[in-house]
Amino acid sequence: MTDDRERWNEKYSTDEEFELPDDPIPELARRIETLPSGRALDVATGTGRNARFLAAEGYEVDAVDVSDEALDRAANAAADDGVAVNWIRADIDDFEFEAGAYDVVTVSFFAALDRLPDLKEALAPGGMLVYEHHLRSSDDIDIGPSDDRYKFRANDLLRACLDLTILGYEERTRPDEKGRTQAVATLVGRKSTGGAQSYPRLS
Repeated sequence: MTDDRERWNEKYSTDEEFELPDDPIPELARRIETLPSGRALDVATGTGRNARFLAAEGYEVDAVDVSDEALDRAANAAADDGVAVNWIRADIDDFEFEAGAYDVVTVSFFAALDRLPDLKEALAPGGMLVYEHHLRSSDDIDIGPSDDRYKFRANDLLRACLDLTILGYEERTRPDEKGRTQAVATLVGRKSTGGAQSYPRLS
């Protein structure tokens, strides 16, 4: 854990080109009115963009990250926004997620396929997972990990979540806030079962 913490602290402190977006996952913002209210968990929160957004929407939010530097930035931003978040310093690989506790779980730009069983177990019945991550791509991409080990292959995320009710899944290239091209997979899944279910109407 110490090595990961030191590596990410250094990255946040010294890498001038490493800059996370400030807006939440676009699909999270688009669907916020259709999500169950209550408790939320933001995994590998970084500077807290999803956590702060959810707190502003009235959620009781736990946000986990290994980096002290990232969480300090996130806490300062939350204070500026006037929202409260429970910031937790922990390595995701070792963290024990509370079973059945969260109505919304968000993950953005963190390769956590091996922890997905625990993340899904952390969802309350009817709870929603909103997950976005970098894709391996043959297109010209401006941002994302330089090593394909840290990117998902086509349909990796979808296949790993087929025990959820998939309400949205897309793989695409898109510009970020600064117009740089990125390749991303975005999934929205609900912890529910049955052949006949209720589905949200999106504007």
